[in-house]
Amino acid sequence: MTFRHSLFAASAMALVAAGQAQAESITIATVNNGDMIRMQGLTSDFTEKTGHTVEWVTLEENVLRQRVTQDIATNGGQFDIMTIGMYETPIWAAQDWLVSLDDLPEDYDVDDILPAMRAGLSYDGSLYAAPFYGESSMIMYRTDLMEKAGLEMPDAPNWDFVKEAAEKMNDPDNEVYGICLRGKAGWGENMGFLTTVVNSFGGRWVDEDWQPQLESQEWKDAVTFYYDLITSYGPPGASTNGFNENLSLFQQGKCGMWIDATVAASFVTNPKDSEVADKVGFALAPDKGLGKRANWLWAWALAVPSGTQKVEAAKAFINWATSKEYLALVAEKEGWANVPPGSRTSLYENETYLQEAPFAKMTLDSINAADPENPTVEPVPYVGIQYIAIPEWAGIGTNVGQEFSAMVAGQQTPEEALAKSQAIVTDELEAAGY
Repeated sequence: MTFRHSLFAASAMALVAAGQAQAESITIATVNNGDMIRMQGLTSDFTEKTGHTVEWVTLEENVLRQRVTQDIATNGGQFDIMTIGMYETPIWAAQDWLVSLDDLPEDYDVDDILPAMRAGLSYDGSLYAAPFYGESSMIMYRTDLMEKAGLEMPDAPNWDFVKEAAEKMNDPDNEVYGICLRGKAGWGENMGFLTTVVNSFGGRWVDEDWQPQLESQEWKDAVTFYYDLITSYGPPGASTNGFNENLSLFQQGKCGMWIDATVAASFVTNPKDSEVADKVGFALAPDKGLGKRANWLWAWALAVPSGTQKVEAAKAFINWATSKEYLALVAEKEGWANVPPGSRTSLYENETYLQEAPFAKMTLDSINAADPENPTVEPVPYVGIQYIAIPEWAGIGTNVGQEFSAMVAGQQTPEEALAKSQAIVTDELEAAGY
């Protein structure tokens, strides 16, 4: 038995002894992203060490959010572990909907979690969700197409450069598009991305008095720029493309650039999956020179809903899946470049990882550049970069996302989408008493 296996086995046995007298079957709701699917393939390691078995409910991002929100709000008890993020965690913890994770074993080393991730997944000083992976967003681009266009990508480009590069790399006759961006409706899909664009253009969702600002000049400039970029140089059907759809397009060599989650880097550079694995470069998300880049901060994390009857088994799984030992297990099976990124400081101190993952430094730089406490150029009364950390945001972001997706689909103009969205936000905030 290796040191890694014996270390985990000891902590797992401690958890079992602490309050789990027999093996349990736990049900986990998770998102259909590559790292989560890989985790499912390694679950036998957890079962072997603890005796607990796992049933998976794997869902598309928007569906997952809807299902887990409905279940936890009604204390439905369908799931023993939920995959949630930085938006839900503090709000749900404040409602006593989540179980604190402060009693994970000492060798779990909670202090090793990157400070930005730990802060975003805590409430009132306690950790309520453990990051499976953390991310910001950045530009992934085809180095060969950039060279062919006669351009050189800066480490920290502005939006004007991105537009120029998209135009020069665009070759729709050969199914190569200058840029791939999220157009699929959803508070964590198109609105996650579009909000960062607005931030970088100097816009904000509301002013300091909670008055909606979607018809401001900054919003008009940002949305018009996004609209021109995605409709002029993006693939057909962009209004239905989210993270997974654009990942597939990039891996097939159909995107000159893609601005999205840093976690995608291991998938676009993996020769098993990506036709352009050896032709990918990375850069920080763009800016307009106003002091804010178009990058977000997020973690897909594992949390225990207070409605479960299997708390100890659920915590044992979280201890396994978000530990240093799990990262080593993935490295052993798939190579260090494919371990879940962005969650632990020690990963970015691992020389082997830094050598094998060409995107590691840009990922960490992007995460560290994100500031959810000060997300915009002008002051705002909310926390959150690509979302507003209020309970009403899920509804606001979902409804507004549909308007901007319809805009990308050619069903309305940017001006019409903005006017309708301003009305939606105004009505929602007034109804909630802001």
